[in-house]
Amino acid sequence: MKILGLDVGDKRLGVAISDALGITAQGLETVAVQGHESTVTKIVQIAHEHDVEKIVVGLPKNMNGTLGPRAEKSQQFAAALEKHVALPVQFWDERLTTKAAERTLISADVSRKKRKKVVDKLAAVLILQGYLDHAQMKE
Repeated sequence: MKILGLDVGDKRLGVAISDALGITAQGLETVAVQGHESTVTKIVQIAHEHDVEKIVVGLPKNMNGTLGPRAEKSQQFAAALEKHVALPVQFWDERLTTKAAERTLISADVSRKKRKKVVDKLAAVLILQGYLDHAQMKE
């Protein structure tokens, strides 16, 4: 079962996809956010192209576990997505995934310009891999 992972941002949306067995996550692309409706349409198109059976949206909680403005935007995006796709949409706690992605790229000596292009996709991979690892532990 392929699962799509999303890191929702104001300007860019990172997209990752799992393998068919749901074991590993790979970065797919970074989508430029161009209005709510067109971005939702693009994600629905990606989900159909890749025969996805579930979508996992990163939910950026505060360090104390509460939801802030960024988390509310992710919830709004997920709600809009659910209206356009007949797939389950779930949330996954993504505290510090973008920071972890940044650190990984910096340690790999990726230039600032290139990091900006891939950090959201890598954050989506970290979100989805965390979800997949958790699902594997439950089995």
